[in-house]
Amino acid sequence: MSINSEAELNGMKRVSNAVAVTLKEMRNYAKPGMTAREIDDFGGEILNALGAKSAPRLTYGFPGWTCISVNNEIAHGIPSEAKVLQEGDLVNIDVSAELDGYWSDNGGSFVLGEDIHHHQVLVDASKSILYKAIHRIKTGSRVADLGKFIETEAGKSGFTVIRNLAGHGVGRSLHEAPDDILNCYVRFNKTRFKRNGVVAIETFISTKSSFANQSNDGWTLIGNKGGFVAQHEHTIVVTDQAPIILTAANEIWN
Repeated sequence: MSINSEAELNGMKRVSNAVAVTLKEMRNYAKPGMTAREIDDFGGEILNALGAKSAPRLTYGFPGWTCISVNNEIAHGIPSEAKVLQEGDLVNIDVSAELDGYWSDNGGSFVLGEDIHHHQVLVDASKSILYKAIHRIKTGSRVADLGKFIETEAGKSGFTVIRNLAGHGVGRSLHEAPDDILNCYVRFNKTRFKRNGVVAIETFISTKSSFANQSNDGWTLIGNKGGFVAQHEHTIVVTDQAPIILTAANEIWN
């Protein structure tokens, strides 16, 4: 989507605030011993109260209001009652929604409770890399160069990236062009970020794996070599200067 009016910008701000607040509140609500279903239902209540519709449910018939991935799960984790969260788990919550014809997407990984399994260094790397990457984006910058930067920064921290998951355009639907904002360098990708374009930028920083494979449940993505992955995501508007971070209310950088 390209922002062409104040009304469109305000529409994107409303839906982005809805998903950002939902993500923040779900993260604060989550406690050891809770099931992923409990946390998801809590998030669903917030979305509904804000008048927003769950994007994965609306678009794909996903069995949950949000995606909740735990430990070795990379993304698209089903928030089931059987998934009981434990102290020190690496948890990822991804919230996307539609409101008044506008769509927005955000997500974040965090350590639940005490960091007994030492996941915080991975989480911090992902957050830091996303911050640096987003602040490199402006009108005309190359998508491929952003991927190279993310991959290089991950390597400096002793990590790798998931090479087949990508950020994407968003706004009038959940996934729009450009749909190839990868965390790695693709030499033949000549796409450039466009002024006033709305995009969801996300990191997939990994301890071992470099590709995501779909598990037997038809939804959950698992790494090809195991290990753990931290993901963080903001929806932004590209400008000639610093981007407008529409989902800043999720406070994933706090």
